[in-house]
Amino acid sequence: MTMTEHALRPLRERPRSRVRQQGPSPWEAERVRPLTRCQVTDHFPELGALYAANSGTGPWEGSRLSRAFLWRLRLDMRRPGFSLLIAENAATTACAYGFPLSARLFAIREIVVRPRVRQQFPDRDWNLARRLQRRLLTDHGGVTGITVARRSDTRTLGALRSWGWRDVAAAPYGGPLCGPCRILLLDV
Repeated sequence: MTMTEHALRPLRERPRSRVRQQGPSPWEAERVRPLTRCQVTDHFPELGALYAANSGTGPWEGSRLSRAFLWRLRLDMRRPGFSLLIAENAATTACAYGFPLSARLFAIREIVVRPRVRQQFPDRDWNLARRLQRRLLTDHGGVTGITVARRSDTRTLGALRSWGWRDVAAAPYGGPLCGPCRILLLDV
């Protein structure tokens, strides 16, 4: 069969191409990197907009939540050992930050990711939220992560548990476990 005959062969007779259509690997889609305290300050408007965009609320409520997030971030930046990671491709797509509480315990204060990350494949190692939290903990020597979530916030609790967080079995320091918040732990 000549090239001309091949080109004229009807489309229905041509073998289908088996090229897989897929985007970049989840490991490569977003680069994770730390920011210094000065860089965090420079990124405040971007981080506030990221928080508002992923809060799942309207513009007015998102603006209020963004201001509250930036206020917490400003306070937490002063803590010794503070660390903030961002994920980015063309723009910042996610962030997570925390600070050490002791030599073995690291508080992860915020994980800001798109709703899609919370809902799709949360148990996979390449999930962006899992990558961020694991990186925070390994960067601080493989410590145990601790976070707090409201009992009434079932969406956040569900996401945290799907990322590997577990409920504390007993209250630390003998405190009550029936308060308005749940304490969760994560081992690397």
